[in-house]
Amino acid sequence: MRFLARRGIFYVLTAWAAITINFLIPRLMPGNPVEAQMAHHQGQLTFQETKALDVAFGIGLHQGFWSEYFQYWNNVVHLNFGLSFTYFPTPVSTVIAHSLPWTIILVGLSVIIAWVLGTILGIIAGWKRGSSWDLTMPAGAFFRGIPTFWIGLIAVSVFGVRLGWVPVSGGYSTNVVPSWTWAFIGSALHHSILPALTIILGSIAGNVLGMRNMMVSTLTEDFVLVGEAKGLPGRRVMFRYAARNAILPSVVGFALELGFVVSGALLVEQVYSYPGIGYVLFQAVGSEDYPLMQAIFLIITLAVLLANILADVVFVIIDPRTRQGAVT
Repeated sequence: MRFLARRGIFYVLTAWAAITINFLIPRLMPGNPVEAQMAHHQGQLTFQETKALDVAFGIGLHQGFWSEYFQYWNNVVHLNFGLSFTYFPTPVSTVIAHSLPWTIILVGLSVIIAWVLGTILGIIAGWKRGSSWDLTMPAGAFFRGIPTFWIGLIAVSVFGVRLGWVPVSGGYSTNVVPSWTWAFIGSALHHSILPALTIILGSIAGNVLGMRNMMVSTLTEDFVLVGEAKGLPGRRVMFRYAARNAILPSVVGFALELGFVVSGALLVEQVYSYPGIGYVLFQAVGSEDYPLMQAIFLIITLAVLLANILADVVFVIIDPRTRQGAVT
């Protein structure tokens, strides 16, 4: 469709700009990242290690700007982001491959659960406005104003330290080997309880408030009043007429949340020392790991673009006005 084609061209140009900026920023920064890493290690890197870092980061090769630019594109296509300073000499792609699944499973599922529950509760609260469901407003405002990492610290103190119900750090027990075994899966699920609950509690309030406000606004529209006047069942009017139109802004917010899943709940992963991409990014910043930071920032950008593409597709599916605009 023409609408999706125009949006596709926009996203292709945006992806090109993001990759180009990601290439330029480290090269426009003053100093040499390899020298900064040597200073961080108090100059204890060997000559061979220094040369390997130079080659991995494209420093001192005297290839020219355009040669380095096209070489960078070739490396991106082949997922070759160089060597990590923090986990030297492990390739950046290997570090990301080990940490990314943890974040996608934990944060991704938590965000989906928070959005589904928040949307359903918001729909009901908006439909039953003027009832006890209005208590969702002050409760949602309270939880929305609490920083997510603070919720995590409270959860660690109460459920982890004081009660000892769940682990407070790590992604799995040290006495199990990462593998597709029930022992490892059970340990990983046990360690993910507190981080998942922290993310859900930190996200669900905003979803409830946003959906409830949109429902209240939509209920005054003519098509909702006509549905009620026809004597249609209240459940059908609530979901097929009101919620279907009120959910559009919520879809945008959900798409953006999914896009930032790749970056992980940085502070939450730091609180729990969870081995996700957010925790790795925190370690990379502290270690001045330029190749690793560069790769993670690029993946975050592309993930946000992909999430927006999915949001556009959902818009075309659930909003007939978008399809009409695409045809004209």
